[in-house]
Amino acid sequence: MLGFTLAFIATGLHVALCFAVAPLLIGTTNKLRAWLLGRRGPPLLLPYWHLAKLLRKSTVLPDTATDLFTFWPLGAMLAMAVSVMLIPGFSTGLLTGPAADAITIVGLFALARAATMLGGLETGAGFGGAGAAREALFGIFAEGALLVLLLAFALLARTTNIDGIANDFRAAHLGISVSLGFALAAMLAVALTEAGRIPTDNPSGHLELAMVHEAMALDYSGRLLALLDYAGVLRLLAWMNLIGTIFLPFGMARAGDVLSWPLGLVLWALKLAVMAVALCLFEVSRAKMRVFRVPEFLGAALLLGMLASVFLFVAARIGA
Repeated sequence: MLGFTLAFIATGLHVALCFAVAPLLIGTTNKLRAWLLGRRGPPLLLPYWHLAKLLRKSTVLPDTATDLFTFWPLGAMLAMAVSVMLIPGFSTGLLTGPAADAITIVGLFALARAATMLGGLETGAGFGGAGAAREALFGIFAEGALLVLLLAFALLARTTNIDGIANDFRAAHLGISVSLGFALAAMLAVALTEAGRIPTDNPSGHLELAMVHEAMALDYSGRLLALLDYAGVLRLLAWMNLIGTIFLPFGMARAGDVLSWPLGLVLWALKLAVMAVALCLFEVSRAKMRVFRVPEFLGAALLLGMLASVFLFVAARIGA
């Protein structure tokens, strides 16, 4: 009974912190990027103010939109909210742990993408259709690379559960290996594209707050736009939690051990800060990429994921 109570409290703390910290993560990356460029940068709390301003505004419904126009932003936000709740943050052993299967996470990411695409297609505008087509093209490569990475993790940890992968990687003391290096590079490439953080020649108009393509959000306003923006904020946090849980599982707390929570929370914040700095360095140092080069970028991620799976399969056969 005590173990269940502690797991329940840890799960509630995880969910509350993730939902509250996600906009601050965007504010931090914007501030760091501005400092690296020699500018003062926006306030750290600007994403909160922006969301609050959108929530106070009324929503305008286009004449050509269907009855599902208001559903797609809510669907995208709920899909990302569920994925954030499932992916461990500062602790393993949460009540959501058994449902945190990597295939489920990929499905939730795809569901959020599909909802955003359908929202862009609602009014029949040309910009929305172009943005949805581009998102679909990116999704084909991104989801393919993720599924190949699942094979690599299943070969190494013998499970696709995120909690199980983190516990196995933490206990095995794997260190640095060629296969894990390929897998990390592939996941970073997919994460940067999925979160909309690759500098392109047509950057999103809402890059400072959420990583949704502006073409698919042009017809939304007020509370509906706030839902899309918050879905983009949660997407970045979900990817950082996923990378930190799989590749940086050291120091994660255990839900049943309350004494490990403080260290787990501190290290979780430190991991997010390190990844935010690395993200800003990437965005500042890399020249703008042409949009049509993004599929090549994701194709390289797919290739790296395949190489990681092959190396892990060969190592498993040699070990056997």
